Amino acid sequence: MALSPEFALLLLLLIPLAAAVLIPFAGKWPNIREAITLIAGVALLGVVIYLCREVAAGGRPELYLGRFAGFFEVKFVLEPLGATFAAIASSLWIVNSVFTLGYMRGNNEKHQTRFYMFVAIAIASAMGIAASGNLITLFIFYEALTISTFPLVSHKGDAKARKGLTIYALILMGTSLALLLPAIIGTQVIAGTTDFQLGGIFPPGTSLLATSILLFLFAFGIAKAALMPTHPWLPNAMVAPTPVSALLHAVAVVKAGVFTMLKVVVFTFGPSLAAETPASTTLSWIAAISIVLASVIALRQDNLKARLAYSTVSQLSYITLGAMLATPLAILGGGLQIVMHAWGKITLFMCAGAIYTISHRTKISQLDGLGRTMPWVFGAFLVGAVSIIGIPPAGGSWPKFFLMAGALDSGKGILIAALIASSILNIIYLVPIAVRGFMKPPADVAADAIIAEEQKKHIWVIVPPVFTALGSLVLFFFAGDIAEFLTPILGGLS
Repeated sequence: MALSPEFALLLLLLIPLAAAVLIPFAGKWPNIREAITLIAGVALLGVVIYLCREVAAGGRPELYLGRFAGFFEVKFVLEPLGATFAAIASSLWIVNSVFTLGYMRGNNEKHQTRFYMFVAIAIASAMGIAASGNLITLFIFYEALTISTFPLVSHKGDAKARKGLTIYALILMGTSLALLLPAIIGTQVIAGTTDFQLGGIFPPGTSLLATSILLFLFAFGIAKAALMPTHPWLPNAMVAPTPVSALLHAVAVVKAGVFTMLKVVVFTFGPSLAAETPASTTLSWIAAISIVLASVIALRQDNLKARLAYSTVSQLSYITLGAMLATPLAILGGGLQIVMHAWGKITLFMCAGAIYTISHRTKISQLDGLGRTMPWVFGAFLVGAVSIIGIPPAGGSWPKFFLMAGALDSGKGILIAALIASSILNIIYLVPIAVRGFMKPPADVAADAIIAEEQKKHIWVIVPPVFTALGSLVLFFFAGDIAEFLTPILGGLS
């Protein structure tokens, strides 16, 4: 029987949830447990590819799931932006699962079965967000994603992990309930619907004051986008094992946030109304300040994962900036940034995890000469850094080009200064990590000799970041195809 688009949408949830159910039964047999994860990942990616082809051909697969409270519908509708997010999360789930295998075993982490199970639940939640047909459905899966990551953030179970989880939960749940939910209710009251529609759903003549208030509520209620000052959850979540940082906090969780931001601007407000709403100008400046300020904070971090966390805060604000500029080029730049940042940043986080697994070093000041011992890892780190900086021929160069052009189109060309400043700061806080690894003499020659032998046992934490680094280079040549795939979300804007 041929696979239908409607059933394929259901499989976006069923495949990772089935893995989450099966994984605990295989807890005593690690090879089977991890095989279930990888098979589920490959199956999910196959379904996403099928759906992406449907969407590229002009289809908009739709699945009605039910109704509650009289008129709130839970339904899926997949369009190009959602398909792009689903493709990122599903493809990188496979890569990160291979990395997780090497990391969790290499560090003798406890509760590995629980870990794999909740990652699968989180991926199912991310798929639900990607395919949401309205704000109600999105909110349900947005909250499910938050809750499913609680055991992952607190995985180590120590005082530091509990503190990190407390901050993580308070900010993400607090902003959702106090800001995002009222924004959704306000949208229902004013627009009479929460369905996503090209061009937006607010009727002509809607008060700009009302839309400004709602846009502010959405911008700070979507705290997963880490717009300052709602960002502290992200660096505090770095107490989690590196596979969590790599997939959920470089791909699924944070990308769910910025995807939601872009989705709301494009399909709830509509780019024209968003650009006209006074709040968009203020939020553009807040995003620009977040871009620069988070980069400055990153510069001062000696802990490698902490530096990468603040870098993520900065890079996510690129997408919020693109959404608030609300011009066609800026929106496409935001969409491209979701893709390119995911591949570049997961590379950097996995490199940090490989360094920790093999050498047990966490601070940048401890990495002198280590690149000579671990050339593949540090080489991958350098490629990922080049993509984050935005230097050709790495994929990360294209989003900055589109965002700069979008800023000019919007009449806010001065905001280009934030993107330029960020690129310069990226160079200052990322490139020296690789340089000191390759160019400086090792601090402890005997220890590095032991590490050289040790890394032979940890091939599965080395191959994944090398693969994603190559992916960051390959994506440079497909940016035009991705932009063309996303173009229909502009709804005829020029």
